[in-house]
Amino acid sequence: MENEIARLFLDFSCRRLDMVATNMKICLGKLTDEQIWARGGAHENAVGNIVLHLCGNIRQWVMHGVGGTKDVRVREAEFSVDGGLGGTALAEMFASTVADARAVISTLPPERLTERTSPQPGRPEVSVLEAIYQVVAHAHEHVGQVILVTKQMIATDLDLTVPRPR
Repeated sequence: MENEIARLFLDFSCRRLDMVATNMKICLGKLTDEQIWARGGAHENAVGNIVLHLCGNIRQWVMHGVGGTKDVRVREAEFSVDGGLGGTALAEMFASTVADARAVISTLPPERLTERTSPQPGRPEVSVLEAIYQVVAHAHEHVGQVILVTKQMIATDLDLTVPRPR
């Protein structure tokens, strides 16, 4: 029973990451490069920064924290970029990062979910399950922001769920 629940969690996590990658690609495909890097003020992050931030977070928490690869994240750099990458490149980067994370998550033995890991230096240890859950929730949070901003910028619904009659 425990392995069945663990496998359900791991499979569902992969499906949710696929969903956010699809939604991110749709949004980035509807925005111009100017819109992708637009900020309403110094207090805001551009859509491009959110993509870079999610890629850094996913690599740090899943590939490093769960998969054991070297931590190469430079979090400050995710927010200091102000252009240079277009929507196609960002969508490919995000999809590739999600694919790498899925490779770690989908092959994870269920008994590893209770292991402890330290994905971020100086932060408390978490279980592998918590690390995966953090990534999926964090990705949903920020992709939701990108969806809202995209709707506002293009002034139309994206029909990401069941299309509604208009």
